[in-house]
Amino acid sequence: MKTVSPFLELEEPARVEVSFDGVALSLPEGANLAASLLAAGIGTFRVTPVSGAPRGPFCMMGACFDCLVEIDGVTRQACMIEVKEGLEITRPRRDEAFI
Repeated sequence: MKTVSPFLELEEPARVEVSFDGVALSLPEGANLAASLLAAGIGTFRVTPVSGAPRGPFCMMGACFDCLVEIDGVTRQACMIEVKEGLEITRPRRDEAFI
């Protein structure tokens, strides 16, 4: 499911199927997960535990923790993960302590 995105893909890499909160996505294999989710039109990766404010990638280098997602039951930084076949990605539960 490709949506309108301000991000340009220069060449068409091999794509793999992943899911984000139960929605099937076809993302470029080996690409940065945070960048790929942004390019697929997903801007909110989690909400803050206290206020519920939306958060998405900010620094893209693992310093800010705004791109946290849950993969296989483990909360991880999406900007530090490569896309691979079959990833089951969800937004972390709001009541979790992230840091």
